[in-house]
Amino acid sequence: MLAHFDPASGIVIAMLVFCFVLVLAFEATNGFHDTSNAVATVIYTNTLKPIPAVILSGIMNFVGVLVGGIAVAYALVEILPPDVLTPPNGAPAVPMLVSLFASALLWNVLTWFFGIPNSSSHCIIGALIGVAASDALMQSRALGQGVDWTQIIKVLEALAISPVLGLIGAGGLYALLRLVVRKGSLFEPPKEGEPPVWWLRGLLVLTCTGVSFSHGTNDGQKSIGLIMLTIIGLMPATFALNPNAPTQLAELSQNAAAAIPLIRQYGDDRKDQGVAAATELQNFGPSAPKIAASAPSQGGTQATKSRLRGDIYQVLSELKHVGETPRLSAADKARAKDLGKKLGPPVHFAPVWVRVLSALCLGIGTMVGYKRVVQTLGERLGKQHMTPGQGASAELVGAVLIGTAGFTGLPVSTTHIITSGIAGTMIAGGQGVQRSMLVRIGLAWLFTLPVTMLLAGGLFYVLDNPNL
Repeated sequence: MLAHFDPASGIVIAMLVFCFVLVLAFEATNGFHDTSNAVATVIYTNTLKPIPAVILSGIMNFVGVLVGGIAVAYALVEILPPDVLTPPNGAPAVPMLVSLFASALLWNVLTWFFGIPNSSSHCIIGALIGVAASDALMQSRALGQGVDWTQIIKVLEALAISPVLGLIGAGGLYALLRLVVRKGSLFEPPKEGEPPVWWLRGLLVLTCTGVSFSHGTNDGQKSIGLIMLTIIGLMPATFALNPNAPTQLAELSQNAAAAIPLIRQYGDDRKDQGVAAATELQNFGPSAPKIAASAPSQGGTQATKSRLRGDIYQVLSELKHVGETPRLSAADKARAKDLGKKLGPPVHFAPVWVRVLSALCLGIGTMVGYKRVVQTLGERLGKQHMTPGQGASAELVGAVLIGTAGFTGLPVSTTHIITSGIAGTMIAGGQGVQRSMLVRIGLAWLFTLPVTMLLAGGLFYVLDNPNL
């Protein structure tokens, strides 16, 4: 449907602005859900008032985003095929952006409204898979070729295993705590309006800080890649390429030339396009750094940068497929991986202001919508109210798991880890859990992927199909 509009038309620009608003709104709903998990214990136990808790969480999220890099952001972005990320005609990827943000945002808001701790990561990953699958069907490609299932399985494995580790780890830590300390303030539900003793307050602030920091290194990155896709659509001449990667840009030609034999021998059904893209990159030669650094006002810059970006993504996609080929020798596999690392920096980047904007939206979202999720975690998950020791155990284990995943580039869900961790401590403490609430949370987790896949895939088909 949107294919009928000129890429430079007013309606396309308006849609891109709408997408920018949507992605910021989605990041705010991420704050409703995910960041609320970080502040749940300090607010529920009266350790900190909501405003100081959210400010602390926001600062640590920001630090985590800066320290954690952008590996997680682009691990998600590259689930999409290159022709969706950068359409061959140079048009902005509006259908993809609207489909992703609208479907993920809708499900996030619905689950928040009912006070169900839902994973924003699950939402966006489901939407990404839906768009990739819909694109493959529209181009008559087999789903095995058109969708990067290796990357998707890797992401889903991390999402599936991490809550189990949270349940066992937090439950085990709380059981050990009860064995060593036996009784005291750690195991008593908070009294209304009365803060815990000073040392317990310090412990809870510390665990809140750890979860917020690790959330920034992982979940805080996810919207960064999506914000980048949007501003690249709005201002491709400025943001399509990273001018701060001059070495990698200068080496584009030789790295592309080295990739051609691998793609030609081991590429998938799009290997011809991959070879053509690599050949095109060779033609740019040493001029690539000058193109990336050139001012937006210079003639031909926008089209040239968009074409360069599209060619790089096409080659990267083929190199990923090459690296996943079973019959590939160890030397060729290492070569494909090394070339991918060298070709990535010109298109894998995020300015500092984008990271600040992401952290700011997280903080605002937490401030607006934290109450529903905090109440669920504190009072409606177990048969008795959460104790400070349970909150600290769940958050300490969660901080370790989330932070480790963030630095290894694996996207995990803060919501899943913290919620399952608190459930583990309830089981270890003998209070038991409220089955009805666990069923609601389990159903939300179960339906998030298929619902967001269908929503995003269907919407993308309608918006990107030229015959509609």
